[in-house]
Amino acid sequence: MANHKSAEKRARQSERRRLRNRNVLTRTRTVVKDFLTAVEGGAAEAGEKLRAAERALRQAASKGVIPKQRASRRVSRLAKRLAKASKK
Repeated sequence: MANHKSAEKRARQSERRRLRNRNVLTRTRTVVKDFLTAVEGGAAEAGEKLRAAERALRQAASKGVIPKQRASRRVSRLAKRLAKASKK
């Protein structure tokens, strides 16, 4: 437990950030999962879901929840998966 005023404030800030980061990350995972199920199901709206997934990943990266390179790599892999599925 924090003993100093500044440490108490830092604990409050950390908790707020933790909750915000968890919310962003959960939303990102959900959107990516929606895209993957759409691709596997052969849904026509997979392109729209890819755009939503890319947006969520880029936002998470810009907020510092995940590294920017990780977001780029995942977007690339998702786009590749969509291209592969659309060829079939």
